[in-house]
Amino acid sequence: MIWTPFMRHSCLRAAIVAAVVCLVGERAAAEPAARPNVVVILADDLGYCDLGCYGSEIATPHLDGLARGGLRFTQFYNTGRCWPSRAALLAGYYAQQIRRDSLPGHVIGDDDRRPRWAPLLPARLRPLGYRSYHSGKWDVDGSPLHGGFDRSYALQDQGHYFNPTLHYEDDEKLPSVPPDSGYYATTAIADHAIRHLREHAEEHAAQPFFQLIAFTAPHFPLQALAEDVERYRDTYRRGWDGVRRDRWERIRALGLVRGALSAVEHRVGPPYDFPGWLRVFGPGEVNRPLPWRRLTPEQQELQITKMALHAAMVDRMDREVGRVLEQLRAMRALEDTLVVFLSDNGASAELMVPNDPHDQAAQPGSAATYFCLGPGWSTVCNTPFRRHKTWVHEGGIATPLVVHWPRGIAARGELRHTPGHVIDLVPTILEVAGGTPPPGTKGTRVPPLPGRSLVPALASDGSVSREYLWWLHEGNRAVRVGDYKLVAAGADGPWELYDLTSDRAESNNLAATMPAKVQELARFWLARAREFARDAGYRADER
Repeated sequence: MIWTPFMRHSCLRAAIVAAVVCLVGERAAAEPAARPNVVVILADDLGYCDLGCYGSEIATPHLDGLARGGLRFTQFYNTGRCWPSRAALLAGYYAQQIRRDSLPGHVIGDDDRRPRWAPLLPARLRPLGYRSYHSGKWDVDGSPLHGGFDRSYALQDQGHYFNPTLHYEDDEKLPSVPPDSGYYATTAIADHAIRHLREHAEEHAAQPFFQLIAFTAPHFPLQALAEDVERYRDTYRRGWDGVRRDRWERIRALGLVRGALSAVEHRVGPPYDFPGWLRVFGPGEVNRPLPWRRLTPEQQELQITKMALHAAMVDRMDREVGRVLEQLRAMRALEDTLVVFLSDNGASAELMVPNDPHDQAAQPGSAATYFCLGPGWSTVCNTPFRRHKTWVHEGGIATPLVVHWPRGIAARGELRHTPGHVIDLVPTILEVAGGTPPPGTKGTRVPPLPGRSLVPALASDGSVSREYLWWLHEGNRAVRVGDYKLVAAGADGPWELYDLTSDRAESNNLAATMPAKVQELARFWLARAREFARDAGYRADER
């Protein structure tokens, strides 16, 4: 199968197809689907406040528009890392329950697969009449079509935004993209999503659809289109201290977070300590969020450029979301489509080059450069929280969640402070689709879905009750029961206790003054870890 990229020179063909689809969409709109369409848009390494509607200076008018026409959740969580978040989002279980993240004594490998009783969401939606489409990053066990998707464009090469070498269409490997072809990953992911939507309107208009759009942006390497970077060339000359203060003021004005701004942890750097990468990236790189005034002029210039690249990648993602929304409008489907936007983890403090050699002489942001955001700007993007991707403090696991569904949500522009988690998306989508989880195989213990449907929260705040939320990744541990959160950094780190009612930024550790609560929640965390090990099929004597 030969892959042909959608490039600018094909605009005439696209316009003709769009005109035909619009006519098809008008006919289909006369008889709206009995069940809503669902579009889930997933960003990669996007920080809690990287959207304009969450306090950012980055231009995200299309996502901001969805927020104005729908809802923003202020306490929504992921798992702190890409692959467990995607497994939890699509299967509806904690990743550890289904062998997609490690438990104490059980380290997952590439051959670990989900139990048969944990199908992905498309397989659950198919009996309800849905067709399912995937475009972008995969990072789930198996392949998209084996997971129940009808069509897929899977970009498995996240290290090359301009010339990927590993990508698939409908599970068939595509040729490598040659350099200077005009390909850009964020645009290509949207192109394929739009192609799926057009084909659906032409060939399956009577059926509802589920579309997963999994952007690789703004995950490192920081590679961006030159015209996008230019818009942010001088935006970050105030440095990360000033930008963080500005974002916090906007976050407070928007009513998103109660409490105080967390202190910058100047000694906390990347989660994986590769000091040699500092030499690779050159003398302008730093691996700690030092006070801006302590950076040399050379370091400041590179850091200003890096954040401009990150902003450009977020900006471009929003523009491509805008094109997808235009396609939904052309199909007259947007009014009855549940659109959900979120991130798979917090912004990343990582500094590494996992692919080709980094060229210090090349233009930053070009295909020959492999800069990472790093802990200085990651601290900004996760404002007002502590820590970063891979940690399970709020900075690693808090995500924006924008929900838009004109025919299903009466509220416009409201906030929802109801806590939620990616495990909630499967029960939420199944409820709006009119379905229930299928029964398990006879003789097999199938755990109930641990998440809660957020459908009641679409109507009113505080209407979803739950017992707990739970986290574990690379030894980082946490559990939230009510508004108390117990959290530890690393397998050997001490437990910290926070009251998120007044201290969402985890600044006032109550562990020393409330030891009984620490012990209670620590026992609860351990009980869930053992329960999830049983769910995953691990023998008790292996622990």
